Amino acid sequence: MPSLRDIRRRIKSIHGTAQITRAMQMVAASKMRKAQEAALVPRPFQRLLYRITRHAITHAPEFKHPLLERREVRRRGVVLIGTDKGLCGSLNINLFRVAAQFDPQTTLYITVGKRASQFIARSRRRLAAEFSTTDAPRFDDARPIVSFARDLFMKGDVDQVLVVTTLFINTLKQTVGTLEFLPIGEIKAFTSLNTFGAELVPEPADDDTEVLFEPDVETALEPLFKHGLNIFMLKALQEAKASEQSARMVAMANATDNAKALITSLTLEYNKLRQGNITQELLEIAGGQLNAG
Repeated sequence: MPSLRDIRRRIKSIHGTAQITRAMQMVAASKMRKAQEAALVPRPFQRLLYRITRHAITHAPEFKHPLLERREVRRRGVVLIGTDKGLCGSLNINLFRVAAQFDPQTTLYITVGKRASQFIARSRRRLAAEFSTTDAPRFDDARPIVSFARDLFMKGDVDQVLVVTTLFINTLKQTVGTLEFLPIGEIKAFTSLNTFGAELVPEPADDDTEVLFEPDVETALEPLFKHGLNIFMLKALQEAKASEQSARMVAMANATDNAKALITSLTLEYNKLRQGNITQELLEIAGGQLNAG
């Protein structure tokens, strides 16, 4: 049975842990608001870019591009976007469970975040490259990842590139998504998270307006594809960061609540034990007086 001193030490230790988790909760909440805003604000622009790309493609039916080429998938590249730190609940566990489903013999991994790199090293899978990002991802973070993945596809080292990341739904819910990256997915009227990140929304019907590309179709659409891929990767990074901060805030809030509940339980146990010791001492004093009389 623990002594009063042991219980006091344990209460003090848990109280210190609760202060740490409370501070981490507040920090994560502050970062979460910024990360969520960064993930949600660009969505109208991303949908607009998708509409422009679809409109251009549908008016250039003869246009061919290496990034549109579909090949038999013998080797696959996977961009795995994890976190740099832990303490974010089951976020990384769910992410790595999906990433582990790919054949390790035919899959090359491009990792973003320390935890993703550590998972690939532990599972002894093939690592092609590793990248890092910040709490506020920018184009400078997305461009090298896109460039490396595009080079792998263009050189024929891989026949398909997928992005495995966490998609932000709301503060309490994040889901793991496997998104097509290369070759560029079909541009169609109804879509859900294709290469350009368009959501499940109906697009306006195509018109028969004649479109003239100057100086030619390739020159006009090449930058559109390039920027579309960069924006998609940036969107994936922002979604992952918003999911990470939301999951960490919730995990730290739960840890703080659990610590408070444990302190309450230990305090009750401490008071019962202390009261029992006082009662025992009073009985001993009373018994001693009776014996003396």
